[in-house]
Amino acid sequence: MESLGEKLKSVREGRGWSYDYISRETNIATRYMKALEKEDFSCFPGEPYVLGFLKSYGEFLDVDQEELMSLYRSLRIQEQPVPVEQLLKAPSRLPKIVGVAVLVLAILGLAAGIMHLVPRLSQGTQAPPVVRMALEHTMTSDFFERRFFPGDSILVTNGVDSHRLVFASLGDAVTITTPSGPVMLDLGQEVTVNLSENEFTELRIVAADFVRNNSASGALLRFEQTSFPLAIAPANPLQDIAPEPFVPGEEMLTIIPSVPGAFPFTLQAVFQDFCLFRYEILFEPARQGQNEHFYQRTQELSITAQNGIRLGISNARAVRLQVVGGGHTVPFEAGGPGEIVVADLRWIRDPDNRFRLVLIRLD
Repeated sequence: MESLGEKLKSVREGRGWSYDYISRETNIATRYMKALEKEDFSCFPGEPYVLGFLKSYGEFLDVDQEELMSLYRSLRIQEQPVPVEQLLKAPSRLPKIVGVAVLVLAILGLAAGIMHLVPRLSQGTQAPPVVRMALEHTMTSDFFERRFFPGDSILVTNGVDSHRLVFASLGDAVTITTPSGPVMLDLGQEVTVNLSENEFTELRIVAADFVRNNSASGALLRFEQTSFPLAIAPANPLQDIAPEPFVPGEEMLTIIPSVPGAFPFTLQAVFQDFCLFRYEILFEPARQGQNEHFYQRTQELSITAQNGIRLGISNARAVRLQVVGGGHTVPFEAGGPGEIVVADLRWIRDPDNRFRLVLIRLD
């Protein structure tokens, strides 16, 4: 049976493709392809990055993903052999004895349960179903988290207007009716809803926990509100300002140039290939914690932040990025082809007391 590296190498050579050709087509650095074929993972920052590049490389070579993952797991198991003394140890009879005892106790318990249940069934009594009344919650701060059940609602007030959102249903996904129309969220997914046309009010909704097709257990929903007037947008339209080009090796990249005051912004990501993408909201205690996910081609992600976001990207050119804030949109590049990037996207204050949104490289 071929090993992981042999499989990748034989498919690549069978198609007559060089490392340089694949690198141009996928933005995967040559050194990472060679490392995967040699089964040398020391150049990767961690196992999630190994899996991310392995999926990207395998997809381009048109190799079955399940087969690649199986070969990778087998390789990892071989790297951690069972100690010789454990292999030579005689099997213990204790598990068999315990198993027989557990089986006997289970049979006795089942018999006792049947004896207890039969008299109650003979009486023909049945407890009436419990009818739950729908609840209406009120969001009195910028953060609200509660378990919702179908029919429950939440009233969101931005200081001027009030908006009612209803937990409509729970199937394979959560469905919530909003002033902008219904939205659907998968487990762990987040969406951003614009509540008002007169005031820029964003409501971030996260489906933190639920069991699919189980309405009785409800869903743990998280609501976070960001509101600021459109008038704070800078006087010069940002659309007229071209973003600075990415320069390899540069430690800081200005995304939004000098403005009078910092304002909340949304980072939008569109994925063009397999990519491990990590992010963490900075300087917001209510939203602390790292988010990590493998994204595939055509998937999208939006992240709203007040002050900054810490990013970790397994392949900088596998994702297109742009910042949206104050009604303006600015695209930018986080790094070069096949480059692993760790960086902070955040506001900094200049000596003249004005602000810039910059990307600061940490790696």
